[in-house]
Amino acid sequence: MTPRVAFHTLGCKVNQYDTQAMAGLFRQAGYRVVPFGTPAEVAVINSCTVTGRAAGKSRQAVQRARRALPEAVVALVGCLPQAGGTAAVPEGVSVVVGTGSRGRIVELVEQARQRGGGPLVCLAPGEDFEELPLEEFAGRTRAFLKVQEGCAEGCTYCLVMAARGRPRSRRPEQAVEEARRLAAAGCREVVLTGTHLGSYGRDLGGSLAQLLRQVHGVDGLWRLRLSSLEPGEVTPELLAVTGELPKVCPHLHVPLQSGSARVLAAMGRRYTPAEYLAVLERVRGLKGAAWTTDCIVGFPGETEEDFRATCRLVEEAGFARLHVFPFSPRPGTLAAQLPGQVHPAVIRERAARLSEVGRGLVQRFAVAHRGLEAEVLVEEEREGGLLAGFTPGYLRVRFPGPDELKRRLVRVRITGGAAGAARGEIQVDGM
Repeated sequence: MTPRVAFHTLGCKVNQYDTQAMAGLFRQAGYRVVPFGTPAEVAVINSCTVTGRAAGKSRQAVQRARRALPEAVVALVGCLPQAGGTAAVPEGVSVVVGTGSRGRIVELVEQARQRGGGPLVCLAPGEDFEELPLEEFAGRTRAFLKVQEGCAEGCTYCLVMAARGRPRSRRPEQAVEEARRLAAAGCREVVLTGTHLGSYGRDLGGSLAQLLRQVHGVDGLWRLRLSSLEPGEVTPELLAVTGELPKVCPHLHVPLQSGSARVLAAMGRRYTPAEYLAVLERVRGLKGAAWTTDCIVGFPGETEEDFRATCRLVEEAGFARLHVFPFSPRPGTLAAQLPGQVHPAVIRERAARLSEVGRGLVQRFAVAHRGLEAEVLVEEEREGGLLAGFTPGYLRVRFPGPDELKRRLVRVRITGGAAGAARGEIQVDGM
């Protein structure tokens, strides 16, 4: 019988990419990939440890797999074991793989299936970028292309340095080759992603802007997008390339985290609120520019005035979309030991207030585009019976239309906004 493997992925876009790559390795070895929770001989949990809640969910996923598949090999992969070591591994795990040896996942699972016994552990840190090329792209209009791993920023609330190791970049020729395979398989938009994307190329003597130029030349790709950048990494060179190259979307995701200079310093962030706003002023010079962000609420020592400063800056910046993260203390981080820990009920209340501000920003962004036309890359799945997709500026648009327009660029006129997305009507078919 063909062996089956099921995956459960927690956390970021980098983890999503890694899961797809590992699934490809199992397919090459003769496995069939099935939904998590269905019968399978192997269950792989690609873990996250960025927050205490994420780490808890990773452990719960192991328990779910153990209960549902008592005879299966359960593998715990990724950030949780890499950062926490074997002490972070719950009972019932047969294979433990960190963030430096995911290419060995099939080999280790096969060994565990044959021998049983205690868990096989491979937590060797990665010295170079680990090539895990994707092999399965069918049916994906938009795909992530991982080009960087690791971080050295040292934010006081974060375990990424421990979980992902030092920054290391993918060779540009490897990234371009994967972009070609994506385009050949029908992918039309590629999102360059990494743990600390803005550091790309420093270890290779290059830059993210140079990589954009190289990937831009791939035939068949219609759009390129960047996943996330630190404020100091929005360089004049990067802005110039974004404005010059037609495939590069004028959308930048630049985490803010707090609008309080005092809280930013305690977080270990390397900018002030004024410096952050100055970066956004440079971004505004891009035609059709849009910017999105992340904020953490309830960081230790955050006062009501600190929180209000965040709300004011968010309103002033006019983000197109806002992701709100309630602070969660992580053992092993400096932030978990700081005085002035905010009560969970206060954190929840502030998160709800800032999320409401975020919903208003999405609505405002959609209203600002009313009457304008934009190209929408139509996705495979409908939403509420409507076609849906993003503009280059990351405005989500829903509109009526036939299935033949899926996976195509369609010119749409924005007619209004509702439920977190704009409404539109087709003007002229695109490519």
